[in-house]
Amino acid sequence: MSREILEAVRQIEREKGIEDETLVRALEDALLAAYKKTPGASRHATVELDQGSGDFRVWSIELPPDIEERLMDEARERTISELEATEEETGERSHTLVTDEDLLIDWSEVPDEQVKRADVTPENFGRIAAQTAKQVILQRIREAEREMMYDEYVDRVTEVVTGIVQQAGDRNNVLVDLGKVEALLPRSEQVDGERYEQGSRIKAVITEVRSGTKGPQVILSRRDPELIKTLFELEVPEIADGLVEIRGVAREPGYRSKIAVESHVQGVDPVGACVGPRGSRVRMVVSELRGEKIDIIPWNPEPARFVAKALSPARVREVLVDDETKEATVVVPDDQLSLAIGKEGLNARLAARLTGWKIDIVSETEFARTEAEAAFGGAEEEFSGRCAAILTNGKRCPNTALPGSKYCGIPAHREIAEREARGEDVSAQTVQPAAAEDEVEPDAEVEAEGETVVEGEADQVAVPEGESAEEGETSSDRA
Repeated sequence: MSREILEAVRQIEREKGIEDETLVRALEDALLAAYKKTPGASRHATVELDQGSGDFRVWSIELPPDIEERLMDEARERTISELEATEEETGERSHTLVTDEDLLIDWSEVPDEQVKRADVTPENFGRIAAQTAKQVILQRIREAEREMMYDEYVDRVTEVVTGIVQQAGDRNNVLVDLGKVEALLPRSEQVDGERYEQGSRIKAVITEVRSGTKGPQVILSRRDPELIKTLFELEVPEIADGLVEIRGVAREPGYRSKIAVESHVQGVDPVGACVGPRGSRVRMVVSELRGEKIDIIPWNPEPARFVAKALSPARVREVLVDDETKEATVVVPDDQLSLAIGKEGLNARLAARLTGWKIDIVSETEFARTEAEAAFGGAEEEFSGRCAAILTNGKRCPNTALPGSKYCGIPAHREIAEREARGEDVSAQTVQPAAAEDEVEPDAEVEAEGETVVEGEADQVAVPEGESAEEGETSSDRA
């Protein structure tokens, strides 16, 4: 091969970003295979580049019989081991027939004085080299480009990319053109109810990159929670600058999501920053998610307050937490029970995922009845320190009990305490709620202001005018 062709090969290596000498080594291997097909070829040979003339020379290799036999046995064992490893990896039995002529022995460690070399370059080897060069170069360029593309995308796992839908179907996988490579959006990673029209642009998360014979296969997902994080980073400058941080995401793809946000700078409202002016920022995220509702929750280090906010848009009256088991009992007004639980338990399930706590939601009436039964049944442990008196409306008195007593300081309730001290039966005793009693709130109460249910629908919310998203507003509804 002439020096001009060799220089052209190295120029291609530089332009394509291929490592130096990669194509030259590939040409040497291809030319060796071509030489072995010529009549009278030596059993062992090697092809080397003459740096001075730029030509490739073929050298025959002759080894002592004992060394040759040992090297052949080693090459045979090595080949069989590679085939067995391939069978184990693919789970398919290989029927490849390996002959001695196909074995590649390694004589690099054989002393030079025991190796006999001879120049056996054929007369027409320049023409063979020229014919082989084009095919090998194109093949190795494709392999190198596929490898570089794989290295590029394997480092972008969990990254959100934008692509154009090439092929779509209701029950089929979707092919997405990312520019350099065609990615796959499997049915299992698609969102129920979404339709992907051909030619439309979509954003998705790279979840996996596989190496294949035709190039890297990129697997996308529209269900990954990382999609919501990245969309808010793109829409909210405060998140991109690090002023606001998304502490957690709980998502039910296609239906509803909850995100917990925290501000690292005093004076920056994390919820307001994510909602944006007139809800413009959250509206863009909801639009990209094809109408999926999003609740933006202020993160709080206190578990009770965080759990109460996570159940937004429902109002919470009280939260009792058990730090050891990470269980929380949430007391809500009777009319907020269905809203707190959500349709098919969706709201409660997302709140539990977001906070990492097991949440048990009970109504005020049920909670008061349970505590009263425990108190009147002689339970030694008080649940919340509230007054044990039951009002005529069936609810428990919201006031805090006096120290050393199960009742508060209201005269009617003190009278019940005195009667109980005299040994009288007060299990059925109820008192009329006074105006003062209704105005007193429990000291341990954790309340999250929110919306009211419209026509009993858990997912329909009426937002009072002027109410902020931090007070329990469903941000996507407001938007």
